[in-house]
Amino acid sequence: MSIAQSMLGELDQEMANTRKALERVPMEKADWKPHAKSGTLAWLAGHCAIMPGWGWVSTAQDGPDIAGYAGAPKFTSREQLLEHFDGELAKFRPALAGATDEQLMQTWSLHNAGETIFAMPRVAVLRGMVMNHMIHHRAELLVYLRLLDVPIPGLYGPSADEK
Repeated sequence: MSIAQSMLGELDQEMANTRKALERVPMEKADWKPHAKSGTLAWLAGHCAIMPGWGWVSTAQDGPDIAGYAGAPKFTSREQLLEHFDGELAKFRPALAGATDEQLMQTWSLHNAGETIFAMPRVAVLRGMVMNHMIHHRAELLVYLRLLDVPIPGLYGPSADEK
């Protein structure tokens, strides 16, 4: 089994779980945040929604230079979040499915104005900087939802709200 094939089941599960969380985001509370040093609900949900895009970029493209990157889109509705997430995932999954072990073991670098921010094998980028990163922020998003009294979806079995 190839590296990519070994990752597809996890990708499908974690992306489905992230979509479940995004489906619950109350965008009428977009500016809410639990602490002055925290990001807003809209920023955090948007950050989760763009992560599949980093997945396909990391898989299918050479490392970009983010100098001048304008940042994530400003989402104003749940539908926009989901549409963006689904569109990026529709590029990420086939890019990963078609990646060879050789491609996934090649070094991928992220740059800013010519300076290397990090360089590591693509598989490490996908695991650490995309998947684990997204799971981390999804967990934060679920805490935000709990604090807003939004029912939490079950991810790895039923949640307390589904029992």
